[in-house]
Amino acid sequence: MKKALISALAAGLFAVPALADTVRMGTEAAYPPYNFVNDNGDVDGFDIDVGNLLCSLADLDCTWVKNDWDSIIPNLVAGNYDTIMAGMSITAERDEIIDFSEGYLPPDPSLYAALEGTDAGVLTSGVVAAQTNTIQAGYVAESGATLVEFATPDETISAVINGEADAVLADGAYIQEQIEATGGQLVSMDSVMIGGGLGIGVRESDTELKAKLNAALAQIKKDGRLNDLIIKWFDDESKAIY
Repeated sequence: MKKALISALAAGLFAVPALADTVRMGTEAAYPPYNFVNDNGDVDGFDIDVGNLLCSLADLDCTWVKNDWDSIIPNLVAGNYDTIMAGMSITAERDEIIDFSEGYLPPDPSLYAALEGTDAGVLTSGVVAAQTNTIQAGYVAESGATLVEFATPDETISAVINGEADAVLADGAYIQEQIEATGGQLVSMDSVMIGGGLGIGVRESDTELKAKLNAALAQIKKDGRLNDLIIKWFDDESKAIY
């Protein structure tokens, strides 16, 4: 079934027009600090800052489009927007369907979180929540734990608090914010390193757009502006390796 889905999606890659006058940047807008909706109702976050800077340098007229995570790749392929900047890790499976720019954030540890006092054994033998179609869901499925998937990251946190799951696995930066937001109700558990870092998703046919984004990425890596944004949003100089 998976191979059939990949083949069907790949077949659609060549039916979509190439770079349009306006580049539509797809994001989930529900995964802080990577992407979220701020108090003014605008999309915000690390992905948004990086994307806006790249568009400016590449002389692209960009606009942001919000899309649910579980359909974010199919809707790129279908032509509903032209890129994905949504905290998306580069993986071999995704690369069979779409293409990726050079990386714009190195791999970040994923963290388990659970209610205070939870035994660490649940991470490999209990019920662990993860957002659907993420690298964390794939990891949990192979870990020995029982995976329960949810459409949004907020639902994975609620599942732990409500007792539907023993723990949750997600990107470390996201989990840390949720731990702070719960006032200590959640605590961090173990960490695992998975994924190949973040990249901008584009259709396989959009080679011109990919080249423009890569050229702009190379520029902000060289002049230090990408590192500045990494430190701004993650407050961690160890991630600023470019």
